[in-house]
Amino acid sequence: MSGKTLGWGRGRPATKRALAAVAAVLCAGAAAVTVAPTASATPHYPENYNFFGGIPNELVNHGGSLPGTNLARCTPSPQHPRPVVLVHGTGGGQQTNWGAYASMLANRGYCVYALTYGTLPLPWPFTAVGGMGPIEQSARQLRVFVDDVLKRTGASTVDLVGHSQGTFMPTYYLKFLGGAPKVTNYVSLAPLWQGTSGSLMVPVSRFLGGLGAGDRWLPICQACSQMLPGSAMVDKVWRGGSPYVRGIHYTNISTRYDELVLPYTSGQVPARRPGESVRNIVVQDTCAQDFSDHMAIAGSRRAAYMVLNALDPQHPVKVPCMTVPPFTG
Repeated sequence: MSGKTLGWGRGRPATKRALAAVAAVLCAGAAAVTVAPTASATPHYPENYNFFGGIPNELVNHGGSLPGTNLARCTPSPQHPRPVVLVHGTGGGQQTNWGAYASMLANRGYCVYALTYGTLPLPWPFTAVGGMGPIEQSARQLRVFVDDVLKRTGASTVDLVGHSQGTFMPTYYLKFLGGAPKVTNYVSLAPLWQGTSGSLMVPVSRFLGGLGAGDRWLPICQACSQMLPGSAMVDKVWRGGSPYVRGIHYTNISTRYDELVLPYTSGQVPARRPGESVRNIVVQDTCAQDFSDHMAIAGSRRAAYMVLNALDPQHPVKVPCMTVPPFTG
């Protein structure tokens, strides 16, 4: 991707202001993090049910991996034979998006892997802001990553857990890049199968505030326009009358208070064809105290336990009904 697509003007001062703005928001996010009690009796890694829980890791280890993820050697157990690949949303990254999930899954015996895709060709902290590039390009990056995970672990398939754009982009990989035989479960947090009329640049603006881009956000985020209802990409994903692929088990977890996936029912698409396996969940249907918004749903303990049950339905855990605040989860 060329730097000319950014639309921020010329010269170094704008870049310096951008870097300063991003760093300021990262630091603010770190200050907002609170540590929650662990959910496992004997955890190997601290568990933190907060959407922003991974930001401190990115601050001290630029472009690194959260504890328990991306291990060079991880042999899947008989209980959890498939590695889990975490696919972040627009503006997220392998550390910043998954502070609530990496340790939770690793503590329960999963081999956990996460990538950052679709970044801009700029230095840190922009390298921590993913999901900017075209979906086709990001899907190719996912293909390479999944192949590497399978090679590392010796597994035959992976399970995908995605958030926001990370629920949509992988479908291109499955349908058009040969990924379908390599995926068993596809679990989506705040999915947007029919596209969204909401601005998916809102999460990015928390990192890139102060740039003054205004209405020029589309050149910055090439993927964002591809997720608008009726876009060529949405139409392509729906070829054949469905966004789903037969043989893959889908779980869609949505919130009524999603301010970015509009309407939230865009992610609650039932099976469209014989042979499709789809389960749709709205978190408020089982707990009125859950006020998750688009970001909080990827940080809440409730949604996390729903993900555990989607990955291993034979050994369900009880999903608590508890107050879930917006923003952090």
